[in-house]
Amino acid sequence: MDTQGGITVQRALELPGLRGGLPEVVAGAERLQRTVRWVHAGEVPNIASLLKGGELLLTTGLGLGTRPAEQRAFVRRLADRGIAALVVELGPRFARLPATIVETARAAGLPLVQLHREVPFVAVTEEIHTEIVNGHYALLQRAEEVHQRCTGALLGGGGIPQVLGILADFTANPVFLETPDGQLLYAAACEAGEAAADPLQVWEGLRGQREARASGPPTGAVLVDVPGGGHGAGAVRARLALLAVGPPLLPVHRMAAERAAGILAVVLMQARQEEELAARGRGDFLTDLAEGRITPDDAPGQAKVLGFKPGEGPLLPVVMRLASELAPTGNWAVLARAVLEELSSVGVPVLLGVRPVEGRVPLLLGLRSESERTAVADRVAAALRAGVERAGLMGARAGTQPVVVVGVAGGWAAAGAGLRHAAETAAAAQGLPERPWYDARRLDIDLLLWRLREHPDLAAFVERAIGPLQAHDRASRPPLLPTLATYLAHAGRKAETARELHLNRQTLYNRLARIADLLGTDLDDPQTVLALSLALRARRHVAG
Repeated sequence: MDTQGGITVQRALELPGLRGGLPEVVAGAERLQRTVRWVHAGEVPNIASLLKGGELLLTTGLGLGTRPAEQRAFVRRLADRGIAALVVELGPRFARLPATIVETARAAGLPLVQLHREVPFVAVTEEIHTEIVNGHYALLQRAEEVHQRCTGALLGGGGIPQVLGILADFTANPVFLETPDGQLLYAAACEAGEAAADPLQVWEGLRGQREARASGPPTGAVLVDVPGGGHGAGAVRARLALLAVGPPLLPVHRMAAERAAGILAVVLMQARQEEELAARGRGDFLTDLAEGRITPDDAPGQAKVLGFKPGEGPLLPVVMRLASELAPTGNWAVLARAVLEELSSVGVPVLLGVRPVEGRVPLLLGLRSESERTAVADRVAAALRAGVERAGLMGARAGTQPVVVVGVAGGWAAAGAGLRHAAETAAAAQGLPERPWYDARRLDIDLLLWRLREHPDLAAFVERAIGPLQAHDRASRPPLLPTLATYLAHAGRKAETARELHLNRQTLYNRLARIADLLGTDLDDPQTVLALSLALRARRHVAG
C-alpha cells in the first residue's frame, strides 16, 4: 500500500487481475512507484481530456491512432495530463506495441505496460479500486488514532503543547502554531530523529523562507487553518504549520493536522472564554467594590483570591473608557490579555477587569507611596494605550481615543469610592481635549455637569448663557464659540489667545467685541466669565 492513500503502479501490476495478463513493462520502469489515484478504461483518441491525473489507464489501443504522429500525440497528451501509467492489452489492434509509442513513453517518463493475455478490465478496475479505498481507509484510521491520542491528552489535563507534541512525533517533523499573520504561538519538535533539533531555530528558517518568497507556504510545508476567532464562515483563529525537516510530509500527515486543528480550535476558544470570564469576574469585583456591595474588610481577601496582592502602600484606582464604536463586540479577552502584557512592565501589582456593558476597563494598582502616583499613572496610561493599539481598537480620528482617568490613591476604605469617582469621571471626560490621562480630582466640575446632563435646567442655562452665540455659529462664519473658549482657557489673556488662534490682535479684538455684543454682556466681569465657562463645559453634555 502507498503511504499517500493510493497504491503504486508496481503494486497494481502485482494484483491478480493484471498479473493474470502477463504484464511487461516496456517504458518507465524506474517510475513504477508512482501513485495510482484511480483506474480508467477507454478507447477514444481524446481520452486525455477526460482524465484528471494520477489514473492508471487501461486500453486495447483502438484510440491510439494508426499513424506515428497520432500515436506520439496520444502518449504525450497522457504524459502531460500526469497519469500514473498506460496499460495496453495486446490483441487484434497490436500484436506488440509499436516502437513509436514505446520511445515516446520512454522520453516522456510515462510507465508503459503491455499485457500479453486478455484480462477483464471491469475485474481489474474493481480490484485496484478496492485496494485504493482500503488504503485511504487505513490512512484515515492512522489519522483518527492521532486524533484520539490528542483528545486523550486534553482529557488528561494536557493542552496545546501536548497536542503539538503528539503531531510532531507522528510526522517526525517540527510542528508550529502561529497567528493568522504569522506570529509564533507554540512550537514542538519530535522526540527523536533529525527533526528533534531546537524548533525555534527551524522557525527562524521558516520565517526567512516566507520573507524570501513573499507569499505562500515554504517548500515541504503543510499549513492548516485553525477555524474561529472572528466573524464569518472563513474566519481563522490560528494556523498549524508542519515543516519537512526530517521525512517528507504525506497526505496522512495533513489528515492528522486537519483533525488536530479542530481540537485546537476548541482549546483556543475555551482558553479565550476562560480568559474573558476571568477578566469579567475581576471587573465584577471592582464594580461591586465601587458600588459598595463589598466591604473594605472583605475586599483584601477577595482580591487575594483573584491574584491581587498589594503591599502596605496606597491603592491607585484607574479607569479606561473606550469610545463606543471601538469597544470589542465579542472578545474582550484579546484586549484584556494585550493590556495585561503591556502592564507587566509597569512594575507594580495590578488587578485589571473588563466591563463590556459600560465599555470600560477598571484597575487597581498597588503603590509603594503616594509620591509615585504621577509616575505610575504615566506608565499605566502608556501601557493601556499600547494594549488597546495591540488589540486593534485604537481609533485614528479625534474623539475615538480611549479616555484614561486616574483617581485618588488611598487604602481599601477609599478604594471603592475612588473607583466609582474615576468611572464617572471617565464618562464625563468624553469630548475633552485628548490627554494621556486625566486626574479625576481636576474634573469635578465636569463631573457635576455630567450628572446634571438630563436635567432641563442645565440645557436652559446653556441656552441663556451662550444661546445667541450658538445661533450665530450655525448661520455665519467665522464661528465665535472657539474664540470664546480659547479666550476663557487663557484667563482673558489676549496675547496668548491671539497666538493660539493664529490671529492678529485687531482681529481678536473685533471678534471679542462681536461676542460681547451678541451676548449683551461684559467679558471682563468675573461673574460673567464664570457663567460662560460653565456653559461651555455644560454644552458638551446637552448638545446631543
